[in-house]
Amino acid sequence: MGEHRRESVSDVIAFAIGREIEAAEGYGRMAGMATLPGLRDLLLELKGEEENHRKILENLTAAGLEATAAPPLDDMALTDALPDEPPAPDMTLQDLLIFAARKEKKAEELYTGLARSPEVAGGRKVFEFLAGQERAHKLKLEAEYEKHILSED
Repeated sequence: MGEHRRESVSDVIAFAIGREIEAAEGYGRMAGMATLPGLRDLLLELKGEEENHRKILENLTAAGLEATAAPPLDDMALTDALPDEPPAPDMTLQDLLIFAARKEKKAEELYTGLARSPEVAGGRKVFEFLAGQERAHKLKLEAEYEKHILSED
């Protein structure tokens, strides 16, 4: 666990806020590189969602944490086996959706692993909440992938 060891719930939340800031900045950088119509808007939307996660975490209370439990979401797994390419100015919508969905999956796996770790017992609910948020992002991205890429004639 090493670098992910957290001593308190506030440490867990601070760690998670840092991750959300990094994700928002990453989507912002990709939006700056986007050259395809609509791609920039999608990236800015994803950036906004990550910024919203940061705000949620900054205002999270113990009572709010208890109320965050959401039902498990299905995983379409449409992009799991596809290769992901690093973001580039000429990336296609398909490349972006694959990259972003795989990035969200990695974040979900990180938070799920941390939630199961005995080292973060006090922050387990925070990490479970975050894993659910990342899973919801991946589902949204894969639904867009299915709509725009798989449904093309």
